Amino acid sequence: MKDRVEINHNSQLKTKQVGKRAAKIDGMALVIGKPFYTDDLAAANALIVKILRSPHVFARIKSIDTARAEKLDGVECILTYKDVPKTRFTLAGQSYQEPSPYDRLILEELVRYVGDEVAIIAAVDEKTAVKAMNLIKVEYEVLEPILNFEQAIGHSTVVHPEEDLHCNFEIGMVKEKNVVATDIQVIGDVDEELGKCAVVAEGVYYPQAQAHAMMETYRAFTYLDHLGRLVVVSSTQVPFHVRRHVARALELPTNKVRVIKPRIGGGFGGKQTSSGDVFAGIVTLKTGKPAKIIYDRQETFTSTTSRHAMRLKVRLGADEEGYIRAFDLEVLSDTGAYGEHASTVLGCVGHYTLPLYNKTRAIRFKGQAVYTNKMPAGAFRGYGATQGTFAVESTVNRLARKLGMDPTELRLKNIIREGETSLHTEDFRLGSSSLDRCILKGKELISWNERNLRRQVGPHKVRALGMAVTMQGSGIAHIDTASAEIRLVDDGSFVLLHGSTDNGMGADTILAQMAAEVLETELDKIVVHGVDTDVSPYDPGAYASSGTYVSGTAVVKAAEDLKTKILEQGAKYLEVTVEEVKLIEDTVRWIPKDSAKNLKDEAKPKEISLKKLAELSVLGMGKLQLVGHATFGGEISPPPYIAGFAEVEVDQETGKVDLIQYVAVVDCGTVINPSLARIQAEGGVVQGIGMALFEDVKYTDEGRMQTDSFMQYKIPTRKDIGTVRIAFEESYEPSGPFGAKSVGEVVANTPAPAIADAVYNAVGVSITHLPITPEKVFMGMLEQK
Repeated sequence: MKDRVEINHNSQLKTKQVGKRAAKIDGMALVIGKPFYTDDLAAANALIVKILRSPHVFARIKSIDTARAEKLDGVECILTYKDVPKTRFTLAGQSYQEPSPYDRLILEELVRYVGDEVAIIAAVDEKTAVKAMNLIKVEYEVLEPILNFEQAIGHSTVVHPEEDLHCNFEIGMVKEKNVVATDIQVIGDVDEELGKCAVVAEGVYYPQAQAHAMMETYRAFTYLDHLGRLVVVSSTQVPFHVRRHVARALELPTNKVRVIKPRIGGGFGGKQTSSGDVFAGIVTLKTGKPAKIIYDRQETFTSTTSRHAMRLKVRLGADEEGYIRAFDLEVLSDTGAYGEHASTVLGCVGHYTLPLYNKTRAIRFKGQAVYTNKMPAGAFRGYGATQGTFAVESTVNRLARKLGMDPTELRLKNIIREGETSLHTEDFRLGSSSLDRCILKGKELISWNERNLRRQVGPHKVRALGMAVTMQGSGIAHIDTASAEIRLVDDGSFVLLHGSTDNGMGADTILAQMAAEVLETELDKIVVHGVDTDVSPYDPGAYASSGTYVSGTAVVKAAEDLKTKILEQGAKYLEVTVEEVKLIEDTVRWIPKDSAKNLKDEAKPKEISLKKLAELSVLGMGKLQLVGHATFGGEISPPPYIAGFAEVEVDQETGKVDLIQYVAVVDCGTVINPSLARIQAEGGVVQGIGMALFEDVKYTDEGRMQTDSFMQYKIPTRKDIGTVRIAFEESYEPSGPFGAKSVGEVVANTPAPAIADAVYNAVGVSITHLPITPEKVFMGMLEQK
């Protein structure tokens, strides 16, 4: 992977911190192994919590005998469905009121997939806990499951027959038919417009379930503080949401739960769904003792969440000039045994594809998410846009072939431009976009015009190019709200408190950079406090690409608030007006507008350092500590964009596909930290490459997951990804902090359709079921013959 990043600066910002390649503020500590993670912070005497899990796909517990296990020395607690609260809840980390159904209990008589929780065991050590778990005897009534999500609607089996399942508002649930959510958006007459089109392209696509495969598995440590409150130390992306979930599940007042987020070893959306916190928490409540739960790798694969597998049917119609006039998208989404994120992921499939091509005269989106007896699906980087982009962009490439147009030219003709609206977003005029420049830059970097889309490079080897574009959002408009607080402390430095969750991508660093930019100081003068729900201002957490845009705007506003107070207080001490002072190099400096006044007031002090100002404000007889506060909730969600280009080599004898190079050109507005943005982009592209070529959550015909370890579940290594080049084409988003938008999710979306397009261009095989394996390519070539 080339250690370079290219940026085309389109803004006129002159900054000291924003745009600087600053190292992560916690980077060195993490590299040398400082103890910052959940397990590092757990008490040595914490009880070890294990979960007895269902061996059946769908079953009812007829009896459960824990007597022998409870007699084992060292066993502190064994809980079954008879011993836990009966309040249903969701584990989806979303702002209240959650759109995900409250369809879970801590433990339940009905188990809905292999790996569902049956009993909770807590013992003094892991060996005892495992031994006790193996002594529990359970008798099951095995029920008929639903394993094929295309057969779920109207199936004789109802995955959730309970009557107390609750939705906070209407999401289109038809529980008795296994439909979790329904989403329909129609503008214009699609069928009529398709009939008028000169060319129609269509396809049915199956993006697969994908495992998060983060380095640090799910884990939590719980204890009671001196006031009897439950403290949860959790590897989570959503501390404030975890607090609400734990409180509801355990039937506690929310103010009796405190959540602390240490460093996180990756999440990719998986840790937007809580896993383990409730189980450790109930053990602590039952025993009064600290408790710790750590999911092993097999549990992480089989008993948490994955990306939603989907079926997408797409029809696109264009006129003779190549303008896309009709857009028809039908989606069926497999949410698994529980409905976390079911309705919102489904909606995002359309929300992040329909506005991209805005020359349409009619659009239609119809989608349903269904229950099945498989591990639940949940949040995953891209959050529906990844699946939608694969299907829509693959169809756009088909349309280009039918029109006889270069696929880059077709997109340049049809993409939404800055200042424009779309049928899907008529009330939103696009504030920023450089997607057209991203396409042109990508063509240049991969030499699109200098070579044929397909060329023979050996007796049985052929190389080809493919491309795709995508969009995402920046936070969730009108829903998620973030707050920030910045204090001037007694030595003249600053403490930044925020609730945004840094799960490895560098959020703490870029937020500190933005604060330092406003406060005219150096990065090392900003101390960032980790997330603690007792201390940190509210923030929804790390999801929906909200860190830079939503949390960043809150931090900028808080810094501006503090800067105003610093200037006001400094002007008082200098005995001048606030209009005559500026904050320069950690000093409030008097800069009189009138030179005659300057001569007259020569006896006045000309500056006061922040250190002195802080001493006068905080220490001794100080009456006011200077603190900046702000809250921000976006009214819009400005989209970032990417143009992705792939070059593949296909072996015509075996169907093996090798990725030679991948070029991604990104519009994320102003790039706050080029180094961290590049790392984000590279990581997301590689995750997309994994989805395109390797990764696949597979089940046996009986519903047991086969890919439950890294021996069976392949993620790409350095040798699998060829050369990845990242370039940035900056735009300036007027609503964003310093013109910035998001970058974290959008980067995962283009590899699958771009690589699939390149494979088609190489050997004429259209892969619609991901991943693109040698077997599929080879069989496709055989069918051609």
